[in-house]
Amino acid sequence: MIKLIWRFALVVALGLAFAWLADRPGSVTIRWLGREIEMSVVVGVAVLLVSLLALLFLWNLLRQVWRSPRATREFWRFRKHRKGYEALSKGIIAAGAGDALSAARHAATAGNALSDEPLVNVLAAQAAQLKGDKENVRRIFAEMANSPDTEVFGLRGLFSEARAAGDLVAALQHAEKALSLNPRLPWASAAVLQVQTARKSWEAAALTLDQQGKSGLLEKPIAKTRRAALLTAEALRLEGSNADKAFDLASKAHELDPGLVPAAAVVARILIARDSSRKAMKLLRACFEKSPHPDLADLMAVSHGAEDAEARFERVRDGVGDASENLEAAVALARAAIAAQRFDVARAGLANHILDRPQARVCALMAQIEDAMQDKGRTREWLARAIHATRDPLWVSDGVASTRWVPVSPVTGEIVPCQWRVPYDVLPVAEGFLAGPDVAQNAIATNPLLTTSHANTTNAVIPHRPLPDDPGVGNDDNGA
Repeated sequence: MIKLIWRFALVVALGLAFAWLADRPGSVTIRWLGREIEMSVVVGVAVLLVSLLALLFLWNLLRQVWRSPRATREFWRFRKHRKGYEALSKGIIAAGAGDALSAARHAATAGNALSDEPLVNVLAAQAAQLKGDKENVRRIFAEMANSPDTEVFGLRGLFSEARAAGDLVAALQHAEKALSLNPRLPWASAAVLQVQTARKSWEAAALTLDQQGKSGLLEKPIAKTRRAALLTAEALRLEGSNADKAFDLASKAHELDPGLVPAAAVVARILIARDSSRKAMKLLRACFEKSPHPDLADLMAVSHGAEDAEARFERVRDGVGDASENLEAAVALARAAIAAQRFDVARAGLANHILDRPQARVCALMAQIEDAMQDKGRTREWLARAIHATRDPLWVSDGVASTRWVPVSPVTGEIVPCQWRVPYDVLPVAEGFLAGPDVAQNAIATNPLLTTSHANTTNAVIPHRPLPDDPGVGNDDNGA
């Protein structure tokens, strides 16, 4: 619409100009080569305009003829590139659909047409991966790693291939190089951390976590908790060989996470060995208040060296606090009281925890008390209840239960919390389990959600999934 208005305005302007010239008659005389040409001003202007248009047309025609070879080359190049990009697009779609043959064919076509396009190498790598040609995949990623435009992409591909092949050394080198190019690169930082944890380089992994927290790749509270776990793992590994460094690492972990039981246990053990019993008791009390655990209570009992059972009982009672609501405190107090032959105190401490399906360890302690009181009938009753009682708590990491604390998931290798709790979230035990084996089997048959794990509680640990390679802190650790 705007162009039409401009054209109309131009025609009007020309008409007004010629009208103005017509109202002012005159003549134009041209003498050239012995000839004389005379015409009116209006005709002269018209001839001039036509001559200018003819010259402009001839100039454009000559320019097009002059540029025709290059224009022809550009046309064929454009057509070739268009076919290349079409092949690239179809190849990416084929790779996404899992069609290895089509992806490879389109990658070859795109490679011939688009030799300088980085996406061609990406498509070629995907096609080679679909075909299972690992050697070609590594070659393509190596070429990409040598190009500034695709260096990080190539390093990531080389890292994935090295990790899949089990070459953690090469994988770590590729990830570290990518991280040096971009310190805020999430996958490289996570990859370095993953390899470090797989190699049990706990201290180096803790440093990587610290960098993640500072760079914003990980929330600071999460980074602190995970660093504490890794520092504790390193402290457990060094406790037997380098107590001073283990103490420093465990103390740092305890500062980061005051409720982490293994860290507090390492610090307390070393303090006790250094005859700093008062500091050890203070630390154990504070940690037990946040995270009650039997290991802490055991350390309280032995914090002052060779004492009689009565003195240990008094120390545990002072350290664990009120046992009426805290099951771990009640169990610790009962164990110390039984050792000191304070059976009435042990029974009273467990009184609030035997009313509603007590755990197996509580039933076992009650059986021990009744046996000491020479009541064989109640001893057998408590032992029978212990067989079908609720499971005792264990260290649970990513659904896998173990008697030993671990810093990383035994399933995925990720740094996840290892919690002291009952291994499974199961339904309450049916009343039939207390009536006898036949009734118990009927209860299982009528309610499939009651798994056989209730009936086979004699096994120490029955994880959700098969336990993979040991992700713990090593054979020389003193796990909490």
